[in-house]
Amino acid sequence: MDKLFDLSGKSVVITGGGGILCGKMAMELAKRGAKIAVTDLNQEAAEKVADAIKAAGGTAIALACNVLEKESIESANEIVLKEFGGVDILINGAGGNHPKGTSSLEYLTPDELENDSSEATSFYDLDPKGVGFTLNLNFLGTFIPTQVFSKSMAKNGSGVIINISSMSAFTALTKVPAYSAAKAAVSNFTGWLAVHLAKVGVRVNAIAPGFFLTDQNRALLTNEDGSMTARGNKIISNTPMERYGDPEDLIGTLVWLVSDQAAGFVTGTVIAVDGGFNAFAGV
Repeated sequence: MDKLFDLSGKSVVITGGGGILCGKMAMELAKRGAKIAVTDLNQEAAEKVADAIKAAGGTAIALACNVLEKESIESANEIVLKEFGGVDILINGAGGNHPKGTSSLEYLTPDELENDSSEATSFYDLDPKGVGFTLNLNFLGTFIPTQVFSKSMAKNGSGVIINISSMSAFTALTKVPAYSAAKAAVSNFTGWLAVHLAKVGVRVNAIAPGFFLTDQNRALLTNEDGSMTARGNKIISNTPMERYGDPEDLIGTLVWLVSDQAAGFVTGTVIAVDGGFNAFAGV
């Protein structure tokens, strides 16, 4: 089994690598022998993860990278090619939401519709700029890095791309219409790209995490005292395993998907890691 999942000599690029989930992915892949390029908009966050990998005896570099700017990605790619000689695995982890693309209401009622003084945010109050930011960050923030980092894979005839989708790609979640639409686009793009790159030896799959506590959603799901908000309680009550995911819960699926020996015939899939959330109908 160790040989099956040995990544010695493999070069990995992780966008959004300074975050909680992708940072854990970076460190776990490094333990299996991979060389890791941790890229993030926040250089300090990327360096923190890279330093942790090196302190544990692994190989890593930290790169500032804006996934919405092709020149920034190309500059990072040049460094990766120079330092590591190529890219074998790309994990598109950068993403997120925007408050101006998020409603405060789950349902629009007739009373809210008529209440001009209401401070609640409905569909009609969403800012197209916030919606556009969310769509761009999640979809174009996957699309553009893939264009750049995967080209050497295609030329070499082998490689693995892992996109990060979401539960909201399967069923639109209340309050986050832009994020749900963006992650649905990521899942659809995963299938399209898997077909497009199949004949040049590049496999493309996605992981769709359920609900994990991160810096981005902690305030939405938990109160200051650590107790759950109403939305947090609703999520847990609809998760059959009755808990949030831990970053470690993603590792088994990730290591399986990036292994050409274990998952060499797997491409175009979106794997839910969600404690049963997507399977549960609510009754």
